[in-house]
Amino acid sequence: MTQNSPMPSKLPSNQFDHFYRGGTRIGALRNGPGGPKRPEEWIASVTTRFGEKTQGLSKLNDGKYLKDAIAENPEAWLGAEHVRECGLSTEILIKLLDPEQRLPVHYHPNKAFAKQHLGLDHGKTEAWIILEAPAGAGVGLGFKEAQNKARVLDLISKEDSATFLSSLRRSEVSVGDAVLVPAGVAHSIDVGIFVLELQEPTDLSALLEWEGFAVDGPKDGHLGLGFETVTDSLRLDPLSDSEFESLIKRNVFSGGERRSVLPLKADGYFRADLLPGNGSVEAGFGCILVLEGKGKITFQNAPEMEIQRGDAVVIPFAAGSYTVEGAIGIVCRPPKPELAKVAP
Repeated sequence: MTQNSPMPSKLPSNQFDHFYRGGTRIGALRNGPGGPKRPEEWIASVTTRFGEKTQGLSKLNDGKYLKDAIAENPEAWLGAEHVRECGLSTEILIKLLDPEQRLPVHYHPNKAFAKQHLGLDHGKTEAWIILEAPAGAGVGLGFKEAQNKARVLDLISKEDSATFLSSLRRSEVSVGDAVLVPAGVAHSIDVGIFVLELQEPTDLSALLEWEGFAVDGPKDGHLGLGFETVTDSLRLDPLSDSEFESLIKRNVFSGGERRSVLPLKADGYFRADLLPGNGSVEAGFGCILVLEGKGKITFQNAPEMEIQRGDAVVIPFAAGSYTVEGAIGIVCRPPKPELAKVAP
């Protein structure tokens, strides 16, 4: 590493208030603060909250925004190929979600819609890795039956939460399940499910219902576009059985080798690999969240780092390849550029 090369860094907690209630598990894992208004942490984030200038951005230990550090030395952080194909975007946003209130039925636009209506390069396909789940808890993923736009708009105007909730196809989830949520697919998460989420680097959510939530749905539920326009990005047809099954991967924490924990269709948007105490990773931008134990990371081009449960370590390309020993964690990384190009 040269004198000015970026170094791997343990990230401080990055939480802020949201419209749904949160529990205590993020605070317990990441050393705070957590609390009832802070159900999310944004990790290794170069993405701002929708409509905000800095809220949502992660800081390094020296107080500098990660986004600014990358802009100062992009190839060292992201690698020359990534910068050539994707620019300064890390192509990924990582979150922890700890809802003490079910998430409302909502959805996210895809790249084409976001480009046309919001001038953005990304939509919001996302994936959930289930870290904890109460018995019987589940997620809603897509409509059970075909909808039409007029009916959807009518239900939104009536604020008919019950009908939207009952319209979703449900699946129970357990610790170690992973769920891919394509842009446009309506979805919800039950109360009490603790999630590690990977997503495209935007904060684009459109609400279908908001009963019981501290949000002004008619004002803030449509990305400033109006429901007539934003519902053009909603998938009205149900997922086929084969599509639905392809979006859920079960028991991803089993086994003893490094492996991908996400459904195959996620590869064009983001990557996540389990490192079960002895995993090696090739050079590239990424962030490791340590889920269990204590150990160390040995880097090709940076000093060894001691790690323990709850650490979130952002790793620049310039650190070279690295090996995690002892602790168990998930490394979250951008997609390969050639796959990102063709992902819808």
